[in-house]
Amino acid sequence: MNKLSAIIVSVALVIGMQGANAQDDDKLADTLNGYLEFVEYSGGTIQPKQIPREDLAKFFIIDARDAEQFEKGRIPGATNIEWRQVVSRRSEIPKDKPVLIYCNTGSLSAQGGFALRLLGYEDVLILQDGFEGWKATQK
Repeated sequence: MNKLSAIIVSVALVIGMQGANAQDDDKLADTLNGYLEFVEYSGGTIQPKQIPREDLAKFFIIDARDAEQFEKGRIPGATNIEWRQVVSRRSEIPKDKPVLIYCNTGSLSAQGGFALRLLGYEDVLILQDGFEGWKATQK
């Protein structure tokens, strides 16, 4: 078991505890701190200009915005999974393909991406500047 897997298992065990107390909080904090020390400084972000249009097909793309925003416009090939639903809909997200997740600016998708990493998804990228940043590169 690699270090990231061990951290993920520890976080899952701590989060699953019933009747958490201060000691449980400390254990969770220690486990999350271990994860944060392990993860790369960039946190797995990528800028829109770093993704050639022809490479989009290599990703499972998650549009983490709500359905109304998704209907108004999206990155081609994106699947609408609102950021709060990535855990409950994780069976729809492949682990054998890189995942690109975005929202409007990158902040909510970062939370969804963090959850996916804790669930064992190793190749998750957050689109920095989100959909708005991507649209700006398409002009």
